[in-house]
Amino acid sequence: MAVKIRLMRVGKKKQPTYRVVVADGRSPRDGRFIEIIGQYAPRNDPSMVEIDTETALAWLRKGAQPTEQVQKLLAITGVWAQFEDERSKPAQTKLSRRGYVTGKAKPAKKAPAAAKSAETPAPAAEAEPVQSETAEADAGEAGAAETDVDEAPPADEPAGDAEETQ
Repeated sequence: MAVKIRLMRVGKKKQPTYRVVVADGRSPRDGRFIEIIGQYAPRNDPSMVEIDTETALAWLRKGAQPTEQVQKLLAITGVWAQFEDERSKPAQTKLSRRGYVTGKAKPAKKAPAAAKSAETPAPAAEAEPVQSETAEADAGEAGAAETDVDEAPPADEPAGDAEETQ
């Protein structure tokens, strides 16, 4: 069964208003329909277009084909752009053990998890200097002699400067 999203004419003679309906493609224009998803009044100034976004997207996802005029109305309301965005994104599926496609989404890659675990020690490292500063303050003068030795420049430093200047 080919499902179409199309206009159904209602209203008085020479004063048309339309309903946006989902209908079987074989049924007549103003005949049987499945669901009303909106309305269109071209005679209003400016013309009125009301379409239920969620219902229209649901029918488009199921494969309902809009007519040219309805596609223009969907574009005006922004429903068509949402549908195109969804369609352009690749479907995330994974293969089962036997190679069949399942409808489940792929799990997140392990690289972002590794990045998160790498970020976790960084805050802990930031906390350590605060503790070590208090420990150094408690150590007082005894720790000052050790820090002076650590801050002294290494003997190889002049040789490194000579290599950089060449």
